[in-house]
Amino acid sequence: MTDAADQGGAFFGRRKGHKLRLGQAGLVSDLLPRLRIDPQALADPASLFATSVEEVRLEIGFGGGEHLLSRARSAPTTGFIGCEPFVNGMAKMLAAIAAEDLGNVRLWDGDAEEVLAGLPDASVSTVYLLYPDPWPKRRHNKRRFVSDARLAQIARVLRPGGHFLFASDIDHYVGWTLARILRSPDLTWTAARPGDWRTPFPGWPGTRYEAKAIREGRVASYITARKAG
Repeated sequence: MTDAADQGGAFFGRRKGHKLRLGQAGLVSDLLPRLRIDPQALADPASLFATSVEEVRLEIGFGGGEHLLSRARSAPTTGFIGCEPFVNGMAKMLAAIAAEDLGNVRLWDGDAEEVLAGLPDASVSTVYLLYPDPWPKRRHNKRRFVSDARLAQIARVLRPGGHFLFASDIDHYVGWTLARILRSPDLTWTAARPGDWRTPFPGWPGTRYEAKAIREGRVASYITARKAG
């Protein structure tokens, strides 16, 4: 059985929070246009970056940017495409990029589905979806990012042997995601023992959402799915 509907509106909620400070607003108006990708011009993702990169990774909904920034700092020869429609999160990311002169990050402030649709087959090594909005009400479940159709798109853009990494502290969303991974013809869940999905990913820096979950007594799951090849 596959998802009956993969529409239902945007998978993200609000676009804005508190008013941006003057410096943040300046980064959004001046720096973001220089780093913003064009989802219709992704035939060669590696060419998006000023320096040569050995692989490209995609993070869908980077939130405050803690994870993406940590990965970009530790892997300067890897190119990162970060998608985040929430303008306050984008402003934080831009401030860090400007302060550290990171040249291996490119950004998209719209719907991540546009990026998935524009990427060529087998063009990225890793796709991250970390603490996405769980849309907990049943009538909103169809707005969750994970669906059969989107996992098929993720598998399409992953190169053989590439990985889809998903983290959440909402057990129902974890089960929802696992059910769709297990019925995917293209992805294989890599866990061999219970500790595998309770242990953070290698090099995991943590995120503000994870810290909040821990404070509130919730336990996170870390799911890794591998594309065959």
